[in-house]
Amino acid sequence: MGGFFQQLAKTLADRWISLLVLPGAFFLGAVWLSVSLGQADAWNVALSARKVQNTADTVADLPSGAQALLVVAVLAAASGAGFVAQALAGVTRRVWLGQWPRPFAAAATARTARRRARWHQLVEERRAFEAASPGTRTREQQDRIDTAAERVTRLAMAEPGRPTWMGDRIHAVESIAYHRYGLDLTYGWSRLWLVLPDPARTELTAAHASFAAAVATGTWALPYLLLTVAWWPAVLIATGIGLTGWARARSAVADFTTLTEATLDLHGRTLAVALGVGDPTEGTGPLTIGEGERITDLVRKGR
Repeated sequence: MGGFFQQLAKTLADRWISLLVLPGAFFLGAVWLSVSLGQADAWNVALSARKVQNTADTVADLPSGAQALLVVAVLAAASGAGFVAQALAGVTRRVWLGQWPRPFAAAATARTARRRARWHQLVEERRAFEAASPGTRTREQQDRIDTAAERVTRLAMAEPGRPTWMGDRIHAVESIAYHRYGLDLTYGWSRLWLVLPDPARTELTAAHASFAAAVATGTWALPYLLLTVAWWPAVLIATGIGLTGWARARSAVADFTTLTEATLDLHGRTLAVALGVGDPTEGTGPLTIGEGERITDLVRKGR
C-alpha cells in the first residue's frame, strides 16, 4: 500500500510540474523580460544578458533562507499562473470545438453556412466526375474522383454543422451515429462507455487526454498576448504556442473521432444486447438502425 501511495504522489508531482510549474515559470520569465526591457529595448540581447547576470548575482548574494523563500515564491507564482491558464482552457476548448457563446452566435451561424455551402459544392463536383465516367474508368478519371472525395472529407466527414473544423469532426460522428445506426450519442454515449472493453476505453482515454493537453498548451497563448502591451516579442511566443496547440488539437480530435466511430461499428451491438434490444445470439455485426432507434427511445426516456 505504501508503494502505491508513493507512486501516486510521484505521478501527481510530475503532472503538477509539467502542467503548472514549468509553463508558469516560463511565463514569469517572459513577464520579467517585459518589465526589464520594455518596448524600446524589446530585442536588445546584450541588455537582457546583462540584466540576467545582474539578477543572478543579486540572488547569489542573498542569505540561504532568503533564497529558499524566493524559490518558494517563484514556485507559488508559477503555479498560480498555471491555474489561471488551466481555468482559461475551457474557453479555448469551446472556441476550437465551435461552441461559441451567444454574443458570437451570428458569426457562428454565418461561418457554418459558408462551410456547409462549400461542402455541398465539393460533393457536387465529386458527383459530376462520377457521372462523367459511369462505366469503366481510366486511372486518371478514378484519381480525379478520389481527389474530389478527399477534398470533401478534408473539409468535413459529414454535412457541416459547426463553425470550426474540430467541432465538425465531433458533429460528424454524432451525425453518422444517428443516420447510420439510429443512435443519439448525446444520450447513448455514457451507456456505451460502460459496456466497452478495457482496450477500447484505454485508446479513447488516451486520445481525449492528448486533446486536453493540446488545449492546455494552446491556452498559454492568451497570457502571452497580454504581454505584448509591454513587450512586443511576446506576440511571437504567443503565435508559436497557439499554432502548436492548435495543430496538436486537430490531430488529437481526428484520432478521437476516428476511434469513436470505430467503437460504434465494433461495439454498438454490445450496447443493444446489454439494454435488451438486440439479439444476444448475434454476437457479431454492426448495430442495425432499428436497434439503434430502440436504444435512442430507451435512453432518452421521453426527453
